[in-house]
Amino acid sequence: MASDVERFEIGTRIAAEDIQFLDDRLYEFNMAATGIRNGELLGIFVRDASGTISAGLSGWTWGDCCRIDKLWVREDLRGRGLGRRLIHAAEQEAVRRRCRLVTLDTYSFQAPEFYRKLGYEVVAVVDGYPTPHRQWYLKKAII
Repeated sequence: MASDVERFEIGTRIAAEDIQFLDDRLYEFNMAATGIRNGELLGIFVRDASGTISAGLSGWTWGDCCRIDKLWVREDLRGRGLGRRLIHAAEQEAVRRRCRLVTLDTYSFQAPEFYRKLGYEVVAVVDGYPTPHRQWYLKKAII
């Protein structure tokens, strides 16, 4: 029996359009499996006077849930409340989109306590990811 698989490509440089292709196929599958078709990307960016990103947050909403996938603040701007303001803006937008729940993950060397102070509850921790650290999974009910 012939296989449709021609070759495996393994690499470290992955084209953005290839990642988008996978995202699109998974979204199509998820829509077909659940009947939920309201997925939207979420992006909030802070730019300096030259237009360079100084901080930002990305994720998506789908159904009645919001996922924060990435949060970054330029090092010299950390500790000034910018991350908190980005999270708050994402939560407000999620409420506007009729979400009831926000999820995210972080590493022990990143910001688990930051999220806990913002009302996020730890739902799981994976020890040794990567060794000797932990990956934390958190959620917050927003309505």
